[in-house]
Amino acid sequence: MSDKAMDAVQTGFQIPVADTEVGRQFATDGYYLAKGVFNAEEVAELERDFDRIVSQLIASGENINAKWSGPEMDKVSDPNMVVIHTHNVQQYSAVWTRAFLHPKFIQAATDILGPDVILHHSKLFQKPSEEGAPFPMHQDWNYFPSILDTMMAGIIHVSDATDEMGCLRVYPGSHKYGRVAETSGNTESDLLARHPLSGATPLEAEAGDVLFFHYFTIHGSMPNCSPKTRKTVLAQLHAGNDRIEDGIVHPNERLTLAGWNHFATRSTANTLK
Repeated sequence: MSDKAMDAVQTGFQIPVADTEVGRQFATDGYYLAKGVFNAEEVAELERDFDRIVSQLIASGENINAKWSGPEMDKVSDPNMVVIHTHNVQQYSAVWTRAFLHPKFIQAATDILGPDVILHHSKLFQKPSEEGAPFPMHQDWNYFPSILDTMMAGIIHVSDATDEMGCLRVYPGSHKYGRVAETSGNTESDLLARHPLSGATPLEAEAGDVLFFHYFTIHGSMPNCSPKTRKTVLAQLHAGNDRIEDGIVHPNERLTLAGWNHFATRSTANTLK
């Protein structure tokens, strides 16, 4: 474990959040479940375009199975499991672009991040019934670290997500470890070994709910063993006064959803990296 992580355990690492009731709860638990952000009619519209994206992905002939590999994955998965995935649903669908600007979605995001909210990227995940692949426990910061560590995810639930369906599982308060090395989920880790998937708290949600969690929060998900398909879209968000560290190669939309992007330049506006 890094010195920074050891200090976090001893002192309680504090993530930067807005001074709101939601922000304070997020700072304590490392996650916040916003109920009923999208109503039934809106969810039906989102699901229609979600399914259309999946159909287009399947027709493309590309490799769209985002099942992870590695020793940690081998412990919780079998070779036949699948999770359908693409980045950036807003590049497929205007309905999904509008979803990220929905007043209730923006309200929840600003309650946590403050007035300025940037969409870093989005991801679609479809876990097929009975064979939907799990995700091993990990921290997200490994993939797109930001200078001020404001980065969080907002999972928009297009379907219900029960534990049987492979909903997100977390260790509440684990974000207070801060950055810990070797927590990408692709390699063995002392910290992750002490936080197994089987012992994590399942965060079940209903269609239309949005689950926000910090990118230090240790999380993963079980396989979808149910007869239902689990459908989610994850929006990766950070505060407008934050930016991705130099040298990180990852899809980065830099789309301002609320307020202002304090680091936008002509150069950054001309690249997706």
